[in-house]
Amino acid sequence: MSAICESISRVLAVLRTLGAAIIIGVNKQTKFLPLQFSPAFPPVDVAAKAKWHYLSALVYLLVANIAASAYAAISTLVVLATRSAAIGFGQTIIVFDVSIVGLLFSAKGAALAVGIIGYKGNSHLQWNKVCIFFDSFCDRIAISIVLSLAASFALIGLVALAVLSL
Repeated sequence: MSAICESISRVLAVLRTLGAAIIIGVNKQTKFLPLQFSPAFPPVDVAAKAKWHYLSALVYLLVANIAASAYAAISTLVVLATRSAAIGFGQTIIVFDVSIVGLLFSAKGAALAVGIIGYKGNSHLQWNKVCIFFDSFCDRIAISIVLSLAASFALIGLVALAVLSL
């Protein structure tokens, strides 16, 4: 039974991290914002673009999700191929599972911090809210963070299963 749960959790981790990476990788939005140079002149619409690679925290989130997806796919194949391997091999996989969970949580923390600043702004630093303009861009980042969080919970479940089986 635990082998089936482990396989399902690994496949869910692959799908969720891959989905999160795809959502980030294709995320961009262009808005035309009115810009007024002087009160005497009418506002001019200026195209403003939001792309995932403009923020290093989102680049980090994308790379972490790609790495986690690749690891989860490879570890799924390795675990299925070596079911009767020694216990030391299983412990090695557990260490890598915990490492990937740490990587995902650090990337989500960085992206969430930038997202909160984008959503609420920071009056002390004179950073304006940007999610009021780029709403669908921010929504897709939030979806990606939630998918990545769900993948992290699947990997935490794998670690819990491994610990219980020791």
